[in-house]
Amino acid sequence: MRLLIGALLSLVVAAAIGLGATWLTLTRGVAFGAVTLGAWTAYPRAGSADIDPYARAAVSRGGLLPLGLGDGVAFLARTDDAGRALDGRCNVRVAGTTPQARYFTLTLYRPDGALVANSLGRYGFTSQELVRQSDGSFEIVLAPRARPGNWLPTGGVERYILLLRLYDTPVGIATRAEREAPMPAITAAETCS
Repeated sequence: MRLLIGALLSLVVAAAIGLGATWLTLTRGVAFGAVTLGAWTAYPRAGSADIDPYARAAVSRGGLLPLGLGDGVAFLARTDDAGRALDGRCNVRVAGTTPQARYFTLTLYRPDGALVANSLGRYGFTSQELVRQSDGSFEIVLAPRARPGNWLPTGGVERYILLLRLYDTPVGIATRAEREAPMPAITAAETCS
């Protein structure tokens, strides 16, 4: 009888640990094969046949359509470069350059994956729309109130995420350092506007 109770207890503990690890992976965006460059994280294998089971579950759970490995890569940012969560009530600056790509988009989403509602209906920029400096760099200000230049309205939401999709790019599984793939810096203002 003791042996049966011990086996059942072991089974319950193992199931709890396994289910807990799966839940943590799905809700926190932790998966194998991540490429992290500053505040940006990508899962290049998510759109390939080599996708790991946790990433496959996250894609299924979110109803996502990941980019194929040969098509490009999507980088997600939930925080600024200092590790602070992106707050729609504050001014946030995304500035610099992107890795080499034929085309890119930068889009603003709520943490649940929906677009951030705003009165202008502006949710992001494409590489073709940005006003750039003479050296090719750019600056986008994400803020609740209108700003001159490249401005994305946050609608004053408490939290949001940024998704940078690079199409037809050499960035991928082998990329491990920011010098290989210069990503735009994400800087939040110290005080909210």
